[in-house]
Amino acid sequence: MELRIPLTVITGSLGSGKTTLLRHILNSIPRKIAILMNEFGEIAIDSKVIQGKNVAMADLGGGCVCCSLLGEFEAAVDEILETVHPEMIVVETTGVAEPDALVFDIQESLTKVRLDGVVTVVDADAMVKYPSIGHTTRMQIEAADTILLNKVDLVTEEQLQTIEAKLHLYNEVAEILYTQRCQVDPDLLFGIARERIQPEPHHVHQPEFDSFSYKTQATLKLECFEEFADKLIEKNVYRAKGFIKFVDQVYLFNFVAGRWDLEPFEQDATELVFIGRQVKEYQEEIIDQLKMCEQ
Repeated sequence: MELRIPLTVITGSLGSGKTTLLRHILNSIPRKIAILMNEFGEIAIDSKVIQGKNVAMADLGGGCVCCSLLGEFEAAVDEILETVHPEMIVVETTGVAEPDALVFDIQESLTKVRLDGVVTVVDADAMVKYPSIGHTTRMQIEAADTILLNKVDLVTEEQLQTIEAKLHLYNEVAEILYTQRCQVDPDLLFGIARERIQPEPHHVHQPEFDSFSYKTQATLKLECFEEFADKLIEKNVYRAKGFIKFVDQVYLFNFVAGRWDLEPFEQDATELVFIGRQVKEYQEEIIDQLKMCEQ
C-alpha cells in the first residue's frame, strides 16, 4: 500500500505570524518539505521571504485558497508530489481564508496525501486591540487542531487568560501553545493526524479587505519612513509588509495593527503591500507620502 504524504495547513489572521512560523519550521526541521503559499495582495512578499531555503515552492497567488483556487491547489499538490517527492507538505493560507473548504478538498480529492493537522496562528496583541472576532477568524479557530497564541509578550497575564477562554468558546479540543515570534517545538505541530469528518462547506467568501502595492527603485529616507509608518493605522491599514531600501541596506518591513518593525534582509528594491478595510480610499495619499520619502 502506498504511503500518503502528510499535509499540514497553517492558517490565521493577517499578520498573526504565519510566515514567521514557516521560517522557524524550515530552520528547525531537516526533512524535505514542500511549501504552498497563498498570499493576499499583488506582490508575493511572503514567498520572497521564504526563498533561498532548501525547500520546494509553489505560490498560489491571486485569491482565496478556500474558494476560487481549489482546482489550482489540487494541481499544485499533484505536481509537487510527482516532481519533488517531499517527505511532508505545508500549506500557508492567506489571512482571509476560511480553511473548512480546503480541509474538505484535501480529504475528498487528494488521495496521495493525508491531512496531518490544521495549525491556527492567533495574534494575542490584535485580540486585545480588536476583541470582536469576525466570521473568518472564528472559522480559522474552529478548524484548528493546534492554536499558536503568538505575541504573548505584548499582553498581560490577565489578558492572556481572557483570550484563552475566548478561544475555548470556539474550539474546546485544540491545544493552545503560547509563543513569541512563533518559536515552538516543531514536534508539537506535526504528527497530529486527528480523525475528523469535515462536512462540505456552503459559504460564499466575502472579502473583508482590500489591498494595493507600491514598487520603486528609489532609496527611501529612514526618518521620513518611520514617521510614515507610525501613522499608517490612521489610514485604515491593518497589515502592511514588504521590503524597504534605505541608504545602508534593504529591510523587511512588517506592520500589524499599529505595530511595526524592520529586519535586515537581502533584497534588491522597495516592494510593499498594504491591506485593510476600504484601504484603497487612502491609496493615493499613502503613495504620495511614500514618494515624499524618496531620496
